[in-house]
This record gives sequence, structure tokens and C-alpha cells, in this order.
Amino acid sequence: MAAISPEHRRQDAAKGIKLVPILSRFNSVKMSRKRLVGMFEYPSLEAATEKFSESNMLGVGGFGRVYKAAFDAGVTAAVKRLDGGGPDCEKEFENELDLLGRIRHPNIVSLLGFCIHEGNHYIVYELMEKGSLETQLHGSSHGSTLSWHIRMKIALDTARGLEYLHEHCSPPVIHRDLKSSNILLDSDFNAKIADFGLAVSSGSVNKGSVKLSGTLGYVAPEYLLDAAMSISGKLTEKSDVYAFGVVLLELLMGRKPVEKMSPSQCQSIVTWAMPQLTDRSKLPSIVDPVIKDTMDPKHLYQVAAVAVLCVQAEPSYRPLITDVLHSLVPLVPTELGGTLRAGEPPSPNLRNSPC
Repeated sequence: MAAISPEHRRQDAAKGIKLVPILSRFNSVKMSRKRLVGMFEYPSLEAATEKFSESNMLGVGGFGRVYKAAFDAGVTAAVKRLDGGGPDCEKEFENELDLLGRIRHPNIVSLLGFCIHEGNHYIVYELMEKGSLETQLHGSSHGSTLSWHIRMKIALDTARGLEYLHEHCSPPVIHRDLKSSNILLDSDFNAKIADFGLAVSSGSVNKGSVKLSGTLGYVAPEYLLDAAMSISGKLTEKSDVYAFGVVLLELLMGRKPVEKMSPSQCQSIVTWAMPQLTDRSKLPSIVDPVIKDTMDPKHLYQVAAVAVLCVQAEPSYRPLITDVLHSLVPLVPTELGGTLRAGEPPSPNLRNSPC
């Protein structure tokens, strides 16, 4: 990396940003893998978010809120303000800086910097203009901006990001909280996985127990069962595959992962949809009305088959994310990152398809 001139350092400092290595106390980051990230001065974050005004709030997560920030020279970003300051908050902050400081991939959100001010923690990311997939699907537009092909592109982008974590990171990274609110979309609906506060490496999982974390509706059943029995949860890459399958069902049906049937009863999308996903005569009736009858039926059956395999109760029956990725590529038009050409039928790649 080229040296940063004193003049550039002064200019960055004047803007409230300076480049520093990831802090050495994040001991899981090896010295050779440290990268320079921006350390933002608190006044610059406060000014860019208009004192963290409600009008600039983009979303609310488990540990804090995310705000849109507009810096000088038209530079925009997203700022997560972590609330609480307890050990869990501190751990999420360190974990996210650790992992995102090392990861570079087109389908994983980019870390721009961080700030620590009066015991509060802030993380600065690239801004994703279209917000989260959850907002697009379940917000006021109810998925109206998401065509069938755009939905398949989002699924493919997400699979690519997961494949990078599972197959190309050393050791492999398990996201542990994949869900539609943690899949962010840019102005062209390119999807990127965000929020790595709960992510773990497979090496750390093997060294000891990992307490149950995640979001209801996306957590793999074997992980929930073991936690209920007060034993170490069986957390593997297949746990992320299960969550991906739930997201795929959301894209397909436009329904939330868990829906209230009555004040005291809820039902998961997996439980409700499974009997219909495997019945070709019933499958079209559960598709999101926004996209119904807009796709080749063969494509619909193929996506349903992928989703069914991903959400199998037995982890060994679920495919690797690489297999999922290869099955989705032929369903996405070439101009959106896949290999589908006009008039070309899909080519199934997953074995044991139940559809």
C-alpha cells in the first residue's frame, strides 16, 4: 500500500476521518491481515447524521439503530450506533470490525470505519440506497418494485456472498443471523450481506459451545432443539443454508418468516408452505401475487425445489451453498449476473429435487 502523505492526513483529519489499523485489542485479527480503516471523529458523525435525527434513521437492529450520514463533498454512508455498552454490545462491535476488516467481496457490505465516543460505539458502512430486502418485501411497497428476475438476482447475490464466507474464508465464517433485514440492496438492486456482529468462524465453533443467537423463523431447528435441551447448539454452515432457504421462501411468497395466526399462536413460513411447495398443483397458489404468472413455471418449480432442500429439518439433507449457487445461476438473466438467455429453459443442478 502506498504511503499516505502528511498533507492527505491533514485533509482527512480536517474532515473528521483518519486512517488507522484495526485496533490491536481485536486479537483475532492477525497482524499480517490488518487493514487501514477510517477512524471517524464523533463531531463529524453527529453533523453528518444531523445529530442522529429520526428523519435519518434507516433501521433498527438487535443492538442499535442505523442512520444515513451525509458528509462533505457529497459522500454518503450508513452509521450504526450500538446501544447499551455492555459486554454483548462490545463483543458485537469487535466482532464486526474484526470480520469486515478482513472481508472484501461484491456481495458483502463494505466497512468504511468506526468511532468510539464516551463509551458508545459506532460503525460506518457503505450506504445501500434501496435499504433492506425486508423493507422492500414487507414495507409499504409490499414487493411491488421486485420483479421475478430481480428477486432471483437477489437470491443469487446472497448465495454468492454466503459461498465466499463458507468456501473462501479461512477459517470458514458462519454468519449466524442471515435474514431479509440483513440483506441490503443498492440502487441497482445488487444485494450484499450485512451485520456480522453474531458471525463466528468454524474454528471457534469447534473449540467450544456457542450460545443460541439468531432471529426466530430463520434459526435452524437442530440449533433450537439443542438450545432447548441446554446442550451445545449444533452450529455449522448448514445453519446458514437453512436461513437462506427461509429468505428464498420470502422472495417466492412475499410472506414474513413467522406470522401470527392468533394472539397466542404463530406459524412459521416453513411449516405452512412445505406441503404446498412439493405439490405442483398447489405451488402457483402460494406465490406472491406481485409476481404470480410472470415466470416460466419450470423456473418456479426449480426455485421451490431449492428452497425445500435448504429448509430440510435434517442438516445433512441440505445442500452446500455452492450447490445452491450453481442451481440459481441458470435462472437469472445474463444482464443480471446469471446465465439465462431469452427463451432458454433452466437446467436443474440440485440432486434429489422433491418437485
